[in-house]
Amino acid sequence: MGGDIDKQSVERAYARWAPVYDLVFGAVFERGRRAAIAAAEQVCGPKGGRILEVGVGTGISLPDYARINRLVGIDLSEPMLRKAQARVAEQKLTNVDALAVMDAAHLALPDKSFDAVVAQYVITAVPHPEATLDEFARVIRPGGEIVLVNHIGAESGPRRAFEQCFAPVARKLGWRPEFPYRRLTDWAARHGGINVIERRAIPPLGHFALVRFGRAA
Repeated sequence: MGGDIDKQSVERAYARWAPVYDLVFGAVFERGRRAAIAAAEQVCGPKGGRILEVGVGTGISLPDYARINRLVGIDLSEPMLRKAQARVAEQKLTNVDALAVMDAAHLALPDKSFDAVVAQYVITAVPHPEATLDEFARVIRPGGEIVLVNHIGAESGPRRAFEQCFAPVARKLGWRPEFPYRRLTDWAARHGGINVIERRAIPPLGHFALVRFGRAA
């Protein structure tokens, strides 16, 4: 599963998106971003914690985290990451410890080193979703959480038919519109020690969902 998107095509797609990403997607994805940040900060608690944002992109989310949290952002796209670096400098985001070009399926990060991993609109855009989730689970501490916000494919009806038809075009743009929720639940069941805590539709249309996984304490 998952080999239908390759790393090079993702890099090309997001290099094209980089100049206009905030303009095109900023408002569309705002509610999902805020929901993901709130979930991650709840895990960290009032004293703050360490949060890894995978697919940090242009860094549009970074200013919205409370400054008590220490942030690391990674992305496969260097053009997107350059925009994130400029944002961190311009807004003096001193709680951002590092921004790095990195493959989400091969994180060069220590085991159990984060309280939360946040991946917004990422898991349907990586070549190997399950291997990527394995890495997320590896780097969260016991009691930590993986917080995803993503489009989840419809299970039936006209929207499912549309997503199936649109899939070849979407892959060229860098994602899988027909990604089923059961891939996430099947992964958690196979992995062991990981449980689905919540699945919540994100307004206004509910085409996006927030999904939280917890690692056993």
